Amino acid sequence: MNMLDLLDSRPISLPEKYRNMTTEELEERVREIKGKLGKKLFIPGHHYQKDEVIQFADATGDSLKLAQLSAENKDAEHVVFCGVHFMAEIADILTTKEQKVYLPDMRAGCSMADMADIFQTERAWNKLTELFGDTILPLTYVNSTAEIKSFVGKHGGATVTSSNAEKMVRWAFEKKERLLFLPDQHLGRNTAYNIGIGLDEMAVWNPISNELEFSGLIEEVKVILWKGHCSVHENFTVENIRQVRETYPDMKIIVHPECRREVVALSDMAGSTNYIIDAIYGSPSGSSWAVGTEMNLVNRIIQEHPDKQIISLNPHMCPCLTMNRIDLPHLVWCLEAIELGSSHNRIEVDGHIADNAKKALNRMLELS
Repeated sequence: MNMLDLLDSRPISLPEKYRNMTTEELEERVREIKGKLGKKLFIPGHHYQKDEVIQFADATGDSLKLAQLSAENKDAEHVVFCGVHFMAEIADILTTKEQKVYLPDMRAGCSMADMADIFQTERAWNKLTELFGDTILPLTYVNSTAEIKSFVGKHGGATVTSSNAEKMVRWAFEKKERLLFLPDQHLGRNTAYNIGIGLDEMAVWNPISNELEFSGLIEEVKVILWKGHCSVHENFTVENIRQVRETYPDMKIIVHPECRREVVALSDMAGSTNYIIDAIYGSPSGSSWAVGTEMNLVNRIIQEHPDKQIISLNPHMCPCLTMNRIDLPHLVWCLEAIELGSSHNRIEVDGHIADNAKKALNRMLELS
């Protein structure tokens, strides 16, 4: 389901009463309901969520950690996912049929995930297999729809996260001669480059023009990158790095691998959200950092490390708009509905899609 479908199918908008509640009233209601439901309720929260929401998360982490926790959790009857749509889909796929998964605001999607739909992917696969035969294994970043994960699972592939992408790409090359990496070209390119694949061995599939963008010999292609990207991380630029180097010559630059190749190449370090958090946490007092990732996380890191100089690599960066959708009013609305026995904002993945998507997820989890 793409974002337009989500907007069309969402239930009634947030009732006015929640907009009129004070922060203190909203926070008290969350505490009351959490106390009442106990272990029946589980609230996972992604690192990029607002502080007002993340304070109530039972577990925080990146996509891999939250996927693993969702698979392991057997006690919760209700999983209220503070993240985006594809993350809640993963939770629904990995939890039992008796467990219910909710997304407090159905507008919380991912523009990257929407850059690859199942129709484009099947069309691309048909053309690519005509070109390369049975030599391609598909991998998809977890930032993708359940349908794309299902497609990948059906064709023997797996999901990846920014934490385990190198391991999963190496695994893919043990299976097939080539791989198709969906939907983020930058993570795919940076990962393949890190394990020794040359940039001249990577082609780009353009789902809009339905063609392969490559200027070399077709038989030399090893990695086919889907032409998608993260709208946040793509906004970190070489110029940002130049400005930091000039203004703070001793400052370390650390970025997420969803950034462009040239930005990653000029940075001191690159890695997943957990990698960034751990690197700064383990650095000495007085160290200085420019961080190239989502602003909610950067601001939280700044607050947690007052003994260090930390800035955003791009001073004009805004938080991810869709990741930023979930707020206290929507969280309380969702929790009160559960308390009353309602089930609006449920995330339910079709069984056939879920079966193949689970294959892709499990292949990743077994290697993680």
